[in-house]
Amino acid sequence: MTHESTPVPGTGTAAAAPVFSPALTPEEGAAAATDLFREVFGCEPDGVWYAPGRVNIIGEHTDYNGGLALPIALPHRAHLALRRRDDRTIRLVSPQTRETVDVLDLDVIGPKGTPGEVRHWNAYVAGVAWALEQDGLGPLSGFDAALYSCVPLGGGLSSSAALEASTSVALDEVCGLGLAGTVEEPDDAGRARLVTSCVRAENEMAGAPTGGMDQSASLRCRAGHALELDCRTGEVTQVPFDLAAAGLALLVIDTKAKHSLVDGQYRARRAACERSAKVLGVELLADVDVADLDEALARLANSGEDNADELVKRTRHVVTEIDRTRRLITLLQNSRPLAGQTLAEVGALLNGSHDSLRDDYECTCPELDVAVDTARAAGAHGARMTGGGFGGSAIALVDVDKVDEVARAVVASYAEAGFTPPAFLDALPSAPAGRLA
Repeated sequence: MTHESTPVPGTGTAAAAPVFSPALTPEEGAAAATDLFREVFGCEPDGVWYAPGRVNIIGEHTDYNGGLALPIALPHRAHLALRRRDDRTIRLVSPQTRETVDVLDLDVIGPKGTPGEVRHWNAYVAGVAWALEQDGLGPLSGFDAALYSCVPLGGGLSSSAALEASTSVALDEVCGLGLAGTVEEPDDAGRARLVTSCVRAENEMAGAPTGGMDQSASLRCRAGHALELDCRTGEVTQVPFDLAAAGLALLVIDTKAKHSLVDGQYRARRAACERSAKVLGVELLADVDVADLDEALARLANSGEDNADELVKRTRHVVTEIDRTRRLITLLQNSRPLAGQTLAEVGALLNGSHDSLRDDYECTCPELDVAVDTARAAGAHGARMTGGGFGGSAIALVDVDKVDEVARAVVASYAEAGFTPPAFLDALPSAPAGRLA
């Protein structure tokens, strides 16, 4: 697919050329990580492992509520060149930190807020080793590792989970844990166990209270498919997602608005959902059937809680989002290629998801809303924010021959609003974490 700058429809003027963030080929990623490893550590790695970022088609903020999500793995990956050590030392380097190697001790590191707290991106690597040991899979050896990632940082595309997942499959192999299998013949039960350690690393070591959708996508997705994930049970189903056969593309819009899941906004919404479940007498909000939603919302409104209005809105989003996700999965499973009325219904579900996230979950931002509104006006079949929100990325389901037109329209809208220019990705359902070299 080529991307060119041509006049924006209706303006008569040329827009700045949309910038597409490229994915490294497997060979490029392996070479870049290996070169960095050799430069810094002066020897050869045992191998290079990778894990993809993800984009979620629908099912936002449902993971920690026990609902459904539908992510795909991206071709944009974190690449980790790693060599096993004979002691308990961890040495880490990235292109941004190549002048200073971070040195950690597996016998000392611990969760955020403890004396052994690990800072910054190191928490996502060393934290996985710590979590694997907490799961009874140790003691592990130390290791040297060099990171080279092309997953956009801060774009809501799960760069942190990609780092965790690449570490988990690397340590699985060099330490002989025998859980992951190969990309061609994955051990899904073993990968589900690795997901648990990756989530624990993110929650306890990095201090981000996320659910397990991101890590599941990075470790358990399949090329050409979306992953139906039951976030309560961990069960997955591979859902065919061949947009090219229908003449469609999934355009990812990186808003460049700062995205972080370790601040108070995400935590506050998760706490509100937990409070709603307690008031309603259910374990998780996924236990509230959409048919009973009006009754549940009335109970919350009359509960006497100081933030009753907030609980109503958060609950309404979660329950309706789970229902939207279930309906979209059914459409994808039963309608190939995607076209006609079915395509219109899929687009309406994507639109409904964003509107709910904007109005009831209140986790969008001006950059996300402008991107979504512009994409819809420019001909997208449906568009929504994706990821945790408060910045990050949006997605638009578009005809393949309108990708550039929609991207140019978003660029023009951002310029008019005075926003930082966005970037774009072509989202192709890609392979899960594994070994490159």
